[in-house]
Amino acid sequence: MTSLIYLIPLAIGICIVGLLAFFWTVKSGQYEDPKGDASRMLYTEDKPIVDEDDL
Repeated sequence: MTSLIYLIPLAIGICIVGLLAFFWTVKSGQYEDPKGDASRMLYTEDKPIVDEDDL
């Protein structure tokens, strides 16, 4: 029972830190264009791992 005295404030503190981190990411614009990043990842050309000249 005495462990709840320590665990409840710890859990509340972790929640507050998580909320502050979330609000910071929203304020800094991390979620502005999620669809653009996804399509950019799929449609950009990657460099080949092995050059064709080396084969």
